[in-house]
Amino acid sequence: METFAILRGVRLSAQKGRLVADQIRGLTVDKALNVLTFSPKKGAKIIKGVLESAIANAEHNEGADIDELRVKTIYIDKATNLRGFSARAKGRGNVILKQTCHIHVTVGDGKK
Repeated sequence: METFAILRGVRLSAQKGRLVADQIRGLTVDKALNVLTFSPKKGAKIIKGVLESAIANAEHNEGADIDELRVKTIYIDKATNLRGFSARAKGRGNVILKQTCHIHVTVGDGKK
């Protein structure tokens, strides 16, 4: 049994999100939540919300036992950039790119 949750277009760069995702991949959900709670990174708070959503989906939709759930897969994809412009001298402009990403979390027990 596997259940997933997806958060799309979050204002976090994929590279910074992957640093946090690598810390919780394969852990049980209670250990993963503990790691994310005490991590100082911005991505930890965002990923914690997605993980809690995946846990709630597993409990509500599948009737899963929360104590047996593990983080099966977690991956972070790059999404579109938010583009802005900054005024420069002589009528020029610089492009400001703000990174966004998609977060995919799958939780499940060891059984098929």
